Amino acid sequence: MIIINVDVMLAKRKMSVTELTERVGMTMANISLIKNGKVKAIKLETLDKICEALDCQPGDVLEYRPSKEKSI
Repeated sequence: MIIINVDVMLAKRKMSVTELTERVGMTMANISLIKNGKVKAIKLETLDKICEALDCQPGDVLEYRPSKEKSI
């Protein structure tokens, strides 16, 4: 499972969601969907903008956690 840690990075950078939306040029609704992990995909262009705004690497925003159930 992929975990999105935008909220963690916002806290580390002491940045508000509003400031991130302004820097990235996206709507508050779209940033909130990403931040809350409610998206099934994210464009690399969007990830690039988020990383630029938060001055971080993609691995700071995205985290892999193995699923508890193993598929057969």
